[in-house]
Amino acid sequence: MKPSPTRSDISASNTRSTTTSTTTPISLTASIGGASPSRRLCFVGGGNMASALIGGLMRAGSTVQIAGVVETLAEQRAQLGERFNVPTYGSLAAAATAQALDVDAIVLAVKPQQLQPVARELGPYASHCAVISLAAGIRATDIARWLGGHLRIIRAMPNTPALVGAGITGLFALPQTPEDDRALADELMSAAGATLWVNSEPLINAVTAMSGSGPAYVFHWMEAMQSAGIELGLSPEAAHILTMATFNGATRLAMQSEESPSRLRERVTSPGGTTAAALAAMAEAHVESGIKAGIRAACERGAQLGDALGQD
Repeated sequence: MKPSPTRSDISASNTRSTTTSTTTPISLTASIGGASPSRRLCFVGGGNMASALIGGLMRAGSTVQIAGVVETLAEQRAQLGERFNVPTYGSLAAAATAQALDVDAIVLAVKPQQLQPVARELGPYASHCAVISLAAGIRATDIARWLGGHLRIIRAMPNTPALVGAGITGLFALPQTPEDDRALADELMSAAGATLWVNSEPLINAVTAMSGSGPAYVFHWMEAMQSAGIELGLSPEAAHILTMATFNGATRLAMQSEESPSRLRERVTSPGGTTAAALAAMAEAHVESGIKAGIRAACERGAQLGDALGQD
């Protein structure tokens, strides 16, 4: 992992973003150099995110090998095997027998409520490798305890745009995690988009609130715009096209521009014009404070989940 600078840049296809901070320890990258050749991963859980990451690695031509996927649902195992031509197993024991857990990292891609029993069962098999958890809320120290004291643990918080290779993932590693493990985790998550490292685990809850849950906020705003367009007389198809194009264009402009979102907003807003009227109505409805309140609530809920699900 790169040292946490006061200024860091992200570079990815058709994007440019810069962050500045003197108080928040983060490092924002598209890749930190890649993992060593021919490293091996095993996924525990074969849902949408696991599929997105496996597919992303393959599309990127990564040298990381998928040793296997452990998935309890037979139908899902069959789909994974057919789609990606990777070994699949119905249990950790079966994967261990086939030496599919003899890897450089095990990726825990199960639901947060399932993580504790999975980690306890995994403990005997994980002492030699890194463990990368994709579960929201659950702290690395709790995972370490369930694994029997294993400390090579990385938390990763991706978001659903990873399904189309346009995600961003926040990552945190326990201090005992070697650089090679961090590089492997970064290469894995970079296959589905950009990555952002934080040096303080509580900041993962902030990442979850911003980008993990963030797509839902955007979709909610899209719903409202489409509904408003229909109410104004547009057809549902026209309202949908206008909404999607507006979000796509505004996002691309913001990412490629040297100017801040505030400045870009000001450039659209003529005094006494239509945009000014819209923004005034939104201010009266407390839209900005509502967005901030929602993000704070998501962050607090992440901490609460850690407290609740981290108990033995």
